Amino acid sequence: MIADNDVDRYLRFDREQWSMLRAQTPLTLSEKELEALRGINDRIDLDEVATIYLPLTRLLNLYVAATQNLHRVSATFLGTMAPKMPYVIGIAGSVAVGKSTSARILQSLLMRWPEHPRVELITTDGFLYPNAVLEERGLMNRKGFPESYDTKRLLQFVRDVKAGTAEVSAPVYNHVVYDVMPSHEEVVHQPDILIVEGLNVLQVGSGNTEFVSDYFDFSIYIDALEKDIESWFIERFQTLRKTVFQDPNSFFKHFADLTQDQAVALAHEIWAGINGLNLKENIQPTRARASLVIQKGADHKVNAVHLRKL
Repeated sequence: MIADNDVDRYLRFDREQWSMLRAQTPLTLSEKELEALRGINDRIDLDEVATIYLPLTRLLNLYVAATQNLHRVSATFLGTMAPKMPYVIGIAGSVAVGKSTSARILQSLLMRWPEHPRVELITTDGFLYPNAVLEERGLMNRKGFPESYDTKRLLQFVRDVKAGTAEVSAPVYNHVVYDVMPSHEEVVHQPDILIVEGLNVLQVGSGNTEFVSDYFDFSIYIDALEKDIESWFIERFQTLRKTVFQDPNSFFKHFADLTQDQAVALAHEIWAGINGLNLKENIQPTRARASLVIQKGADHKVNAVHLRKL
């Protein structure tokens, strides 16, 4: 939840108030399409999309249009052609809070607006150092912490996209083998909007003078109480044990034979020593830097939206 000292920096909307800001924005997403966007154990439905994400896409569409107009005004003043500069959105939040599903839904909805049909999505997982490097540096149990990312490469990627470079490559991460794929790349081609999703995309204070969030036009933090996120993480771990971990290529295939009690105990241990620790030390402290905070309840449904005052 938003800290008391940050309350005055945000306009707060409950679910009903936020839903009214949808205006006449049509729901263009079908149940079948939504099913393909849902993450593991995510319970989002079309009502949630209409109530929360349609007002958000309307707001973002207005922001994108205003930013594009600002670029045209600047170009007119300078007597030059207005360059194509992508609008960059950052999405941050804990493991298991649902930020990946939110990012995919936003991408799908935003690309249906005629003003910005090309919307691309990149996750920062690809910018993790390869396992071999993490092993060498003793960081395998710190995967997802700020020091486990190739921040220089991520910064260069976002900088190049923002500069309008025709093609910019990003590394690809495979969650089954739990590693960066050295021979795979994802290429971004001058999008109208780029969504950058990751645990620590709002991170600052590392001693650097430049940060990924410097290139964001808008940022979103997906929030929930830690006890709820931990519960969702344990549910997801149980599902993975019965599905992905059964794959012989899975990095975690040795977890597939755990009993339910063993799996629950291990998931609690992983949360306490890694994901929960990262949330408290690195992720949650960046929440107040977000342009918008989406607050989820224990049932996964959004119960409040906080929009930073302009």
